[in-house]
Amino acid sequence: MDETIRKQLSKELKIHAHAIGLPEGSAESFIKATINAVQKSLKGKSTITDSDLTRLVAKELKKYNQDLAYVYQNHDKII
Repeated sequence: MDETIRKQLSKELKIHAHAIGLPEGSAESFIKATINAVQKSLKGKSTITDSDLTRLVAKELKKYNQDLAYVYQNHDKII
């Protein structure tokens, strides 16, 4: 995963975490763990779609916070 994508994903997840009222410190730690896990699962893949990345990130986030995973996975949909 490109460093720019990592930073952008981290920033987006922090915004969502803040929006749902998660404490900054804990959110930052599991956002970092999520991004690292996603990066490991993407090793060896040359291309990935945006929907695949979203699905992977949401799957990892569910391990730490289901609300944040839901908000991230549905941020571009009208609910």
